[in-house]
Amino acid sequence: MLSNPTPAPATAVEAAMVAFETALQGLRDVGFGELSNNRDRLDLVQRFETGTRTIAGFGTVLIADMQEQWIPGELGDYRLADVLADTLRIYPSEAKARRRIAEDLGPRTGFSGAPLDPVYPNTAAAHRDGAIDRAHITVIREFFAQVPSYVDAETREQAEAKLAEQARILRPDQLRRAGNRILAYLNPDGNAPEVDRDRKRTFILGKQGTDLMTKGSFCVDPELRSYLEALFAKYAKPGVGNPHDADSTVDAEPTDEVAHRDERSVGQRQHDALTMVLRDALASGTLGQHRGLPVTVVATMTVKELEDASGTAITGGGSLLPIRDVLRVARHAHHYLALFDDDDGRPIYLGRSKRIAQGDQRLVCYARDKGCTFPGCWRPANCCQCHHCREWVAELGLTDVDQLALVCDSHHRLAGVKDTDWHTIVAGPDHQYPGRILWVPPKHVDPTRKPRINHYFHPHEYWDLD
Repeated sequence: MLSNPTPAPATAVEAAMVAFETALQGLRDVGFGELSNNRDRLDLVQRFETGTRTIAGFGTVLIADMQEQWIPGELGDYRLADVLADTLRIYPSEAKARRRIAEDLGPRTGFSGAPLDPVYPNTAAAHRDGAIDRAHITVIREFFAQVPSYVDAETREQAEAKLAEQARILRPDQLRRAGNRILAYLNPDGNAPEVDRDRKRTFILGKQGTDLMTKGSFCVDPELRSYLEALFAKYAKPGVGNPHDADSTVDAEPTDEVAHRDERSVGQRQHDALTMVLRDALASGTLGQHRGLPVTVVATMTVKELEDASGTAITGGGSLLPIRDVLRVARHAHHYLALFDDDDGRPIYLGRSKRIAQGDQRLVCYARDKGCTFPGCWRPANCCQCHHCREWVAELGLTDVDQLALVCDSHHRLAGVKDTDWHTIVAGPDHQYPGRILWVPPKHVDPTRKPRINHYFHPHEYWDLD
């Protein structure tokens, strides 16, 4: 009896991929029980490592090619990194890191259409050969981030070739030490020009931990350091601004007794000093507006949470703020606090006939949406603008709060009325989440066009999912 022949692969790439997947399945089926000694096992682990690195090199080339031909919204999102994160189910930070590596190690095309070598050609070759892994690449990229701007192109090329050569035989930690020696040779005086100092300046606020505390890192320029020194000289002295001492002062010189009982460390006093200065700056009203609201703290919570003085509010920046801290903040300045019903949490109705959403409407959106409504987006409310779920028409359109949605700048570009755009609708009263914003994907993203909702800012809803 004749069986139906297996269709031939459409391309040579597909044929090779089928053979590769078949070989992987074969390894899974065979297992490794027949290996009798650790030398054989180690050799196989080494071969697997080379194969894994080679596959990563293939991915780098593909990501670089996608970046060269990228059309925003073509695959369902505006940024390639977001598409990679969603498709591969990896951290957005990991997706961005892979894209940046592809920019440096992937093939490029010039303005004339002629192919160009990668930014780091020797490192790219070692990556494709499976000789180096991600850690080696990170060391090399960090090395060039520290190379002074006055070093000429030829010297940079020689350094890259030498580092790539050493990466094939050294561990990443050993490669870093070799890179430091090369860097010391290139910059023996160690005096970075102003342009290099400017390139290094950074202030990164990390993510909140489970204890609601936040770690970060910074590298400040001489100007900011001078400001901090002046600030700490006054506000970080023992006995000044101690939140645990009612007798602690700010304006007057603290008494010896108050200063003596201040048990805070230097780091804690400097932390509290920054808190005081930033609180005063926000309360001053001189910082202008951001997206239609004064630059200040916007916190949302339920009436029950406020009455019980327990739980956490969520700020416009997406942070969690304990209710007791909200009450303390409210004593110092007129910040924004939006209170919503405990049962359904639905906002009150506010209508406007102007094109721009008013400040009170933005507050309602802050409280209801808490951040970008696009499925899976994590950007907080103060990084969003108000999007009209019904397309606004100058003659007839209304800017009503129940038809507004918070959307970040990136995903706002995806919304529209064409068949290739994402559409936004408001969930009806019979929906599981009435009044919430639903995003309907275009057919090329989801042929069924099933509406999607963002649960990121409403984590309790994840328990409701089937």
